[in-house]
Amino acid sequence: MTIGFASRAAVSTCALCTVGLLALTPAATTAGTRTGPAPSYGSGARATVKPRAAGPAAPDSLLYRSGTQVRPRAGAPEVPELSARSWLVADADSGEVLAAHDAHRRLPPASTLKTLFALTVLPVLPSGVLHTVSEEELTGIGPGSSRVGVAEDLTYRVSDLWNGVFLSSGNDAVRVLASLNGGWEVTAERMQAKARALGAHDTRVTSPDGYDDPGQVSSAFDLAVFGRAGLHRPDFVRYCSREEAMFPGRDGTSYGIRNTNRLLTGSDGVERYPGIVGIKNGYTSGAGHTLVAAARRDGHTLLVTVLNPRWGGGNAVYEEARTLLDWGFYASGRVDAVGSLDALRAKPLPGPQARPATTPAPAAVPAARDHGPGRPVPWTIVGAALLGAAGVALFLRLRWGPTVPD
Repeated sequence: MTIGFASRAAVSTCALCTVGLLALTPAATTAGTRTGPAPSYGSGARATVKPRAAGPAAPDSLLYRSGTQVRPRAGAPEVPELSARSWLVADADSGEVLAAHDAHRRLPPASTLKTLFALTVLPVLPSGVLHTVSEEELTGIGPGSSRVGVAEDLTYRVSDLWNGVFLSSGNDAVRVLASLNGGWEVTAERMQAKARALGAHDTRVTSPDGYDDPGQVSSAFDLAVFGRAGLHRPDFVRYCSREEAMFPGRDGTSYGIRNTNRLLTGSDGVERYPGIVGIKNGYTSGAGHTLVAAARRDGHTLLVTVLNPRWGGGNAVYEEARTLLDWGFYASGRVDAVGSLDALRAKPLPGPQARPATTPAPAAVPAARDHGPGRPVPWTIVGAALLGAAGVALFLRLRWGPTVPD
């Protein structure tokens, strides 16, 4: 068989293409593994954003230091001296912590832990649901617990029980709501998971009502995180700011209950704080007096946590919270943040509605396993080579007709 010049040229060209493509395979394999950092491209390419420098110490690290932390500017008021073992004042809108004392010190929270209980259970139980309480649901309430007066065989709305939790700090109401939420242990586990999701890593939940229990702790930081999260829920705000309510009794009667947060109600020798929103107070013999409080002034909301004042009696927790709120409203704009309530919050996973703002450098992986766009892989090149060979065969078939077996 004789092949003409044109045919020989075509065959030679196809063969050279095939050989060239095969020759690229080792180079592609080598280029697929990146052992160093991603190269830096021009301004038109995405780059990983470097964290902003924060001076001598990153602000959030200050919250892990012992003692009082504040970063005053010129003209800032002096931080008050308080007797609380731990305290914190933060901007509830931005999450910036204006000042703190032993913010991450782990201490018993008492009933301020009911803020986390509410954040966990409020979204699950519609307020209008009716429930008849059983005897079993009221078992296990700790001796000396505060109660609102929940009675077995009586039917309550879920909203009634929440009034009992927020106003009377009723551990009996917590027991019933926890039962509706799946049980005592299940509720504790869900509260723990909620705390982690909010970035509250100091909290250990063993008793959802806040009753003293071995190993149960929280911190001024974590409780401020819970309080701030509650301010984003209208139902939480409605309950925590309510001063009085009627609670169902037997025989179709009802009786009045009053919020035990004296900074909200202005009672028992404590003046009501101007602009107070409320939130939650607590007391146990192990925790002492505890309080998470929020107040609003001129469109600006501050949040304070005060844990276990060492002197001043039962009203000290309210008066020290008042002092912190006064200081915070005056100091706002005159101090730099010492941290953020968002610092430890779990970041949402990327998805259709949430895309990362920056593109991190890809990890080094073998080229044979990397099938990403824009990066040739050996099997792709081999396929191209085979396609080139097929082109040669097709050309010969069209030029000389079908091949007949010998």
